[in-house]
Amino acid sequence: MRTTPPTTDEIDVWIAVLSAHGHLHRAEPGPEGTWTVWRSPSSTAHTLHHPALALDYITEILREARVEAGDNAR
Repeated sequence: MRTTPPTTDEIDVWIAVLSAHGHLHRAEPGPEGTWTVWRSPSSTAHTLHHPALALDYITEILREARVEAGDNAR
């Protein structure tokens, strides 16, 4: 469990990694720590309004990637 809130720099890195590995199709930074992300070319955009919300979204993507890879263990 985290004891400190995520930073915008940390979220930028996570988004870059997820994009590089094909888990995000597109991501655009917005004003004051917001991001707009697309999972696929045809998906609806999600706007993440705070680093904590962005980290929740990233965690969801990572969980789905583990299930797809067959790694159900924590």
